[in-house]
Amino acid sequence: MINRVLNASCEKLYRSWITPQLITRWLTRPPYKTVRVVMDVRAGGASCITILSPEGKEFPNRGIYLEVVPNERLVFTDAFTSAWAPSEKPFMTGILTFEDAGNGRTNYTARVRHWSVADREAHEKMGFKEG
Repeated sequence: MINRVLNASCEKLYRSWITPQLITRWLTRPPYKTVRVVMDVRAGGASCITILSPEGKEFPNRGIYLEVVPNERLVFTDAFTSAWAPSEKPFMTGILTFEDAGNGRTNYTARVRHWSVADREAHEKMGFKEG
């Protein structure tokens, strides 16, 4: 779990999670790049975020939104893909909350539930634990 008080409003932080042009700017750390983002931000809506490795290999990350509360909460998973079709290899469910901390700041919490310890450890190696 990551919990931070950030100097941005709930609206701005939420928008950074639902706007493809913004996600490509911040989601991955170099040398990886987020190269394509397609999303239908609504409960049951699908998303696909494609990451490019330094070797030039693309990794499409497909999933769906389970819960969408504008400026407050996003819950998504890769356990399903479009139209509730089960994914080949589920990895995680993400739970993001945005709470007003006053003065234009937000108490941001990111929780991730992994399907296995190995998945959690792999995610930590990607830098999730540091945020």
